[in-house]
Amino acid sequence: MLIAGADEAGRGPLVGSVVAAAVILDPNNPIEGLNDSKKLTEKKREKLFAEIQEKALAWAIAECSAAEIDEYNILQASLLAMKKAVEKLGIQPDHLLVDGNKVPQGLAMSCDAVVGGDALHAEISAASILAKVQRDRDMLVLDAKYPQYGFAKHKGYPTKAHFAAIAEYGVIDEHRRSFGPVRKVLEQQAQ
Repeated sequence: MLIAGADEAGRGPLVGSVVAAAVILDPNNPIEGLNDSKKLTEKKREKLFAEIQEKALAWAIAECSAAEIDEYNILQASLLAMKKAVEKLGIQPDHLLVDGNKVPQGLAMSCDAVVGGDALHAEISAASILAKVQRDRDMLVLDAKYPQYGFAKHKGYPTKAHFAAIAEYGVIDEHRRSFGPVRKVLEQQAQ
């Protein structure tokens, strides 16, 4: 039975896409050191990112943009990004394990939600690493485009530095307008 894992990165930030990944590992080609991406150093995540892409039977990454997050809400956008990632896999799994307490709807295979799954199942750990590394890379691209916001440092999360940059430079297209702190700035600017 082919089992895939799916996870997302970037639910909490105020800016950018939510990124999801799906991975089917090769039982004959194990990967050492897989864990919840948040428990790994950036250097270790980068190393594992390449190894997962090299050794997995199949992997895919998909995103939902800030505009999609604003349209659907962050939970639904996260689930949609995971669904897109699973559907992009070169091989379709028989079963899907999803980190969290909800599964994407409309997939052709059986699914289980696993709270804390990124620390329990290697497939979900691998997906969490792919999603986190891709999301961080996306933030570096955004940082190069808008260096005054400091995205390389805070990755778009609601930090003092990010709030100060929004107050000084305003909201950019990539900001999530439905998120309270961003919406508040937009309402203040409209007055």
